[in-house]
Amino acid sequence: MEDFERRVRASFAQQRFMETLGATIHVSSAGKVEIEFAFHPTLTQQNGFVHAGAITSILDSACGYAALSVAPEGCDVLSAEFKVNLLAPAVGERFVARANVKRAGKTLIVCAADCFARKGADEKIVATMLGTIMALAPK
Repeated sequence: MEDFERRVRASFAQQRFMETLGATIHVSSAGKVEIEFAFHPTLTQQNGFVHAGAITSILDSACGYAALSVAPEGCDVLSAEFKVNLLAPAVGERFVARANVKRAGKTLIVCAADCFARKGADEKIVATMLGTIMALAPK
């Protein structure tokens, strides 16, 4: 296991909100992360769709962990800004956010992510995000 993957997995293990969602993480390479969770009725809004807050959360965390995977050793990361476009109702069995780093600077790391609803072997995009992540210097 690569060092960046160890850092990402160690940080993800401490994030209780992802645990609440039942989310899991996959690190494919430096700068690329996927976070996934299964449908659960407690995550829905009034129309039965998965709540935009749950979808936004995995998009934000996927961007953050993609950024962490390329951040300098010892740094942590924190979202500074993001924009989400909700493209379709979140209906499916599983939801996966795929993030990648667009540009990593010394302090700011720009990432993009898409969230897909899975039903069987089919996937449908339901949301997209562009985020700016701040690298926090070691304490």
